[in-house]
Amino acid sequence: MMLNHFPILTVLWKHQLPSFFSLPSPSPKNEIPTLPSQKKPDTNSCPHAPAKYVISGGVDTESCKANEKERQWIRPDTPSKCTWKLGKPLSASPHHHTTLPEPPKILPNILNKVGNTPMVRINKIGKHFGLKCELLAKCEFFNAGGSVKDRISLRMVEDAERAGTLKPGDTIIEPTSGNTGIGLALAAAVKGYRCIIVMPEKMSMEKVDVLRALGAEIVRTPTTARFDSPESHVGVAWRLKNEIPNAHILDQYRNASNPLTHYDTTAEEILQQCDGKVDMVVATAGTGGTITGISRKLKEKCPGCKVIGVDPEGSILAEPEELNKTDKTMYEVEGIGYDFVPTVLDRSTVDQWYKSNDEESFALARMMIREEGLLCGGSSGSAMSVAVRAARDLKEGQRCVVILPDSVRNYMSKFVNDKWMIKNGFLNDVQEHKPWWWNIKVQKLNLSAPLILLPEVSCQKAIEILQEKGYDQAPVVAESGLILGMVTLSNTLSSVLAGNAEFSDPVTKVTYDQFSKVQLRLGWGHCAGAGQRRGAAAPPRAVRGAGSRGQGSGDTLEMRARASPCESSAEPAGFRQIFTPGAKL
Repeated sequence: MMLNHFPILTVLWKHQLPSFFSLPSPSPKNEIPTLPSQKKPDTNSCPHAPAKYVISGGVDTESCKANEKERQWIRPDTPSKCTWKLGKPLSASPHHHTTLPEPPKILPNILNKVGNTPMVRINKIGKHFGLKCELLAKCEFFNAGGSVKDRISLRMVEDAERAGTLKPGDTIIEPTSGNTGIGLALAAAVKGYRCIIVMPEKMSMEKVDVLRALGAEIVRTPTTARFDSPESHVGVAWRLKNEIPNAHILDQYRNASNPLTHYDTTAEEILQQCDGKVDMVVATAGTGGTITGISRKLKEKCPGCKVIGVDPEGSILAEPEELNKTDKTMYEVEGIGYDFVPTVLDRSTVDQWYKSNDEESFALARMMIREEGLLCGGSSGSAMSVAVRAARDLKEGQRCVVILPDSVRNYMSKFVNDKWMIKNGFLNDVQEHKPWWWNIKVQKLNLSAPLILLPEVSCQKAIEILQEKGYDQAPVVAESGLILGMVTLSNTLSSVLAGNAEFSDPVTKVTYDQFSKVQLRLGWGHCAGAGQRRGAAAPPRAVRGAGSRGQGSGDTLEMRARASPCESSAEPAGFRQIFTPGAKL
């Protein structure tokens, strides 16, 4: 059975990948494929990765738990051994460098439309925010695949071909938030490689559709999985690489080609387009290759230029570390921020970091679309939301360049959509004849912290706890504070009686994992809308207080969906239950 018969596979928590990923000599039906031994490390590894992290084919033993099997992988946050220094001549570089070519009148193929993106003057937004400087946008969504990641995708492929690592008929595998995957799938389609993209479930369906159209095979992983977990997009990609012959992870997190392409091309384009006069550059950070490559070249050729890094709240890339302190662990903007520091990110060349948030990011992205006609994505809004703050210090005659990473194409069902914005609390829902309770703030309920269950608790123990405490339901929360779902007494009992679960099974087997996130600053009308979109909503469970530092901590509630209809149109679903003696919160 071939993988391309299954274009999308969702990898569930703690589930093993099916054996059809081992294409040659398939294993027996119930046998879990074993990882083949490799005598040599991955030849496509970044030359800057320290050797202590690469043991017998890349087995990382430093971060593995004692009871965890050895994993063949290379950490994406290995310390860099890059030798770049300000003032060091280019001739001393160990890498192959490229120069900006003259674009031909007729392109030999679409890959020649990567790079040479336009620089566009921002005319209205700067004035709106009272900026005195000239505000420019480097529109990376004009690349062939629609994002700045087309640059690194093509460069990584071509460098791997030049090194003899990537050969005709080989397979490209990459863990990505989507844009690098699209760039690699585009290159693979033109050059004839098989391409498998592994990305978290958070990423938009538009990205999935584009990847599928380009012929890529797609594997989805849990958004909440830590980067060093075997279930993460990084962990699953490495497992596939070890099981599929002639497969390569080009590894955007560690590959020197990532920052090099921005050093050689993106930064040079900025300098040419601005005639060497740049006073500030604002760029978001994901893998960090864009801001690293651009900042290094600008520090060499335009030393007075200030480099501003943008990192979303909930990510840990910004410096100093105090900036990263927050209760948030989840954010809606895609493609930027991480829970680890990628090898290719050189934070020493960033002069100042700012934190962005979802509300301002989406507002600015929509403003750029509406006011400037720039069909950009959410992370472009993140960059612009910081630029209008950071550039206040610039004077008339000075120039600020903002990097806009990707296009609106990937987010038509997300921040471009009013209903999605309303549902997620980023846009007010305008409605006439609202009932009296519509604008009552959720935080006025003064809800206390709930009883919580750990995911390793057995079904039998969960039943005992719920019965003993008199609870009908309780949230399941991981040690990290992430909310995994909601467990109900009735569903747990019925699942055991029906034989769908055993008393000894972990409670996660009977957990409801569909939630609407409700911010505490919103009114009850928003809760009613969320409940009606999913069916009637059960009483919201507060995730504030001790032991609840998860994705909703401090400013959100989690609302579990039920299939039963709302009892009344005059009150929000679940409103009465909150005040009844049987509903314990």
